[in-house]
Amino acid sequence: MHLLKRAEMLNVIDTLATDYLKGKVRAIRLSVIALLSGGHILLEDIPGLGKTTLALALARALGLSFGRVQCTSDLLPSDITGLSILNRDENRFTFMPGPIFNNVVLVDEINRVMPKTQSALLEAMEERRVTVEGTTHPLPEPFLVIATQNPVEQVGTYPLPESQLDRFVVRSGIGYPPEAIEKAIIKGGSIRDGIRHLEPLVTVDDITEAQRTVRESIYLSDKVVDYIHAIVAATRSHHAVTSGVSTRGAIAMAETAKAHAYLEGRDYVIPEDVKAIAAPVGAHRLILGFDNENLDKGELLHAILATIPVPLA
Repeated sequence: MHLLKRAEMLNVIDTLATDYLKGKVRAIRLSVIALLSGGHILLEDIPGLGKTTLALALARALGLSFGRVQCTSDLLPSDITGLSILNRDENRFTFMPGPIFNNVVLVDEINRVMPKTQSALLEAMEERRVTVEGTTHPLPEPFLVIATQNPVEQVGTYPLPESQLDRFVVRSGIGYPPEAIEKAIIKGGSIRDGIRHLEPLVTVDDITEAQRTVRESIYLSDKVVDYIHAIVAATRSHHAVTSGVSTRGAIAMAETAKAHAYLEGRDYVIPEDVKAIAAPVGAHRLILGFDNENLDKGELLHAILATIPVPLA
């Protein structure tokens, strides 16, 4: 089967990983998987590792409109969604759309904004529309939110509640680059100027076609569905976990596994696709018991995954 627009999407990943964001291929690939599966991604790591640069570069490479929200403690919901302003010449209110009305929206340091504004943002992400003063405005397609979050131990942060973390299909760190690459980055300086001149590598139609192919043409067998269910069920019964992966999380595993299979060049999902995305999709949805709050959720999910028999073809 011909996987439509796969070569174009791989070109986005390869170009960014090779020429602009060296050492970040995993985060780039997970961002593209989130886009192809119709979800959003949360990048969590310490400041200065390239989270914002990744979002800027991805938006440029995809050729999509780009909006940025720099979160602060006094940011209001209307600063993101927009608001109606009185047009005195016409004597009527005119809606002024906020930055959420872009294809790619970078929400920088989401955990520095107060919970009320977080909720407004996450509702827009989920519903893909914004209602202001009784009027509903649809958001553009494709639509990808890349939120960044500093570690919650830092001063002035409002940790995202578990119910809101569940709205992100993928959560990932970004990590320090390998030594040799970091030295080259230090020597070469910032790449922001280079990103500004990055020409789009795909079109909106390419992205839409790729999303449709992932959604409609990648086969998910009953055995793989059973495997996904066994994983989420195991998270719910683990002694260290108070609340395991939700049904929404299980659906996200299925959708992202299809996107992973597509990038691997297959029109069907195999257990290795599920294993590849299980931690980025499932770990942040775990709620740990009081005595186990310091456990690494990613490592815990990998440990659970290792106990689940892999189905044979």
